[in-house]
Order: sequence, then structure tokens, then C-alpha cells
Amino acid sequence: MNNRRFSPKVKQVISRSRDVSVRLGHDYIGTEHLLLGIMEEKKGLAMRVLASLDVDTTELRQTIEESIHRKPNSNASLNVGNLPLNKQAEMVLKVTFLEAKSMKNDEIAPEHLMLSILKHKDNLASKILQQFDVDYDIYKAELEYVRQEQDFTSPKKDPYAQAPSEHEDPYEEDENQSRFQRKGNTKSRTPVLDNFGRDITKLAEEDKLDPIIGRENEIERVSQILSRRKKNNPILIGEPGVGKTAIAEGLALRIVNGDV
Repeated sequence: MNNRRFSPKVKQVISRSRDVSVRLGHDYIGTEHLLLGIMEEKKGLAMRVLASLDVDTTELRQTIEESIHRKPNSNASLNVGNLPLNKQAEMVLKVTFLEAKSMKNDEIAPEHLMLSILKHKDNLASKILQQFDVDYDIYKAELEYVRQEQDFTSPKKDPYAQAPSEHEDPYEEDENQSRFQRKGNTKSRTPVLDNFGRDITKLAEEDKLDPIIGRENEIERVSQILSRRKKNNPILIGEPGVGKTAIAEGLALRIVNGDV
């Protein structure tokens, strides 16, 4: 196997997976050992993505080790340095470059290895991750989000944001519109909620929202979180004027247009 494009971190993952296999008394390296090797780098990007998905890594590790079972190594003369990869692990490692290429990365990193594991749904590591509601599409979307998270929360990175002037109350417009909504909707189905905000979806239905430009990634991200089976409560944070309301309005427009 040509491993010249493997980053030092991936080489460390392979080395750690070999150590894990020996510790568990196995005479091969499988995808489950590779996953445990990835998990050893707790602060790496691959693990930050799992943390962002609210995966309990302690429970994940326990599930993996219970699934593969510890057993005494029957081959005392086995050369640990040449511990072989099983077919699934070999295939996963061979195609990691495709994941790196799809993300326009020159070097193969642990997160690409994780994607390759998840891409092949029939291996043990992938099946275990699916038990934790992590599959290829979910992990890749979360990976892209984590990479962009710093830009997403930084006002300087938003070319469309219009910061409030020093004489302008950034909340004045929302408050005035909320009061207008309360006066004009005395027969509303949600009178209590109307005291605290606007029905943005209704405004979208009435064509009272302007088109949202330049927020596609953020709106898609919020939509993905809301679609989760659990842990589905997105929070938009940032200074006044960075465009939080625009994201909510963009989502409302998508809902009305049937695009979610």
C-alpha cells in the first residue's frame, strides 16, 4: 500500500490501532481497531466532529471493545510490526485518498479515514457508528460545519452583515414589528407567543420577507440539525447585526417553498 500521502497523524492512527489489536489479543487490524486508533487523538478534528454530533465517546469505545471481544493471542511468535490488515481495513485505507481529494486536501488526515470507514457500511466500525446515529452523510456535513464554525461565528467574515450604527437600537425594528403583529392578530392561534416575537413563517407565506443572499450554508446547516432524530436544537449566536435573523428568515422561506 502506498502510504506516502498519509499524514503523520494517520500513520500514528495505524500504529495505535496495531497496539490496540495486540492489547485485545487479536492477530489482525480491522476497521474497529482503526476507529479506536482515531479515538486516541481526543483533540483532533475527527474527534471534534463526533463531539459536535454529541456522541458519547466513552460509551462508543466500550461498545466497540465489547463487540470485538478480548481473547488470548494464540500465536505467540506473531511479528507485531507486521500485523496484517484484514480485507475491510485494507480497502478502507486504500480509498482514503478519494475522501481527501473530494475535500480538496493534498494530505490524508484521520477525518478522511473516518469518512472512508463510514462510506463502507458493511464493516464493523461503520455499523457501530450507525448505532450512535452517525453515518457518512451526517459525519461529512458535520465535518464541513466544524471547519467553517469559526468563520460562521465571526462578524468580520460576513460580507452581507450590516452592523447597527451607534445611534441605532438593533432590536428596535424587531420590537416594533412584534407590536404590530400583536395589534393586527387579535385572533391569532398563538396569542402568547405573539407577545414575544413574530411568526416568520407566516410572513414568508405572505411574501413579506426579502430574499436571503449569501447564507445558504448556514441555512442548510440549521435545517440539518432540525432534521435530526435527537439533539435537534440549533442555537444561533453572534453580535447584533451579524445576520442571525436572516438565517431564520431564510429557513422560513425554504419551508414555505417546500425546499426542506
